[in-house]
Amino acid sequence: MTSLFSKAIASINSLFQGLQVKRFLSIVLVGCLLLTTNVAFGNDNQNLTEKVREKVQQNDAQRPKTVGQWNREARETEGNPGERLQRIGQQSGEAFKEFGSGYAEGAKETARDVGEGTANAGKDISNQVRR
Repeated sequence: MTSLFSKAIASINSLFQGLQVKRFLSIVLVGCLLLTTNVAFGNDNQNLTEKVREKVQQNDAQRPKTVGQWNREARETEGNPGERLQRIGQQSGEAFKEFGSGYAEGAKETARDVGEGTANAGKDISNQVRR
């Protein structure tokens, strides 16, 4: 009877030791991954900044694109509210024209994708009906 208890205690003890070894190995593995992973946030941010600048500068609009440009234009027209309102009106028109062209392109693209999806769904259904 005592040997049965001692065997049960021994098996439970070995189970706990196995769990501790597994826990230790998992901690060591995670530590190695964290220490050996090369994370370069600075380079990624630079590339992203450059891509955003290129995208902004692709636009041919004559309106301000950055906060600095907006502030500079506001300083230039500080004493003349009529000119400032005229510029705002022109820039708003350009912005709406850009938005409209982007919206139209997006709608065409969505319609094309929906059409292709419908055609594919029709083919799938016809294949299932033939079987």
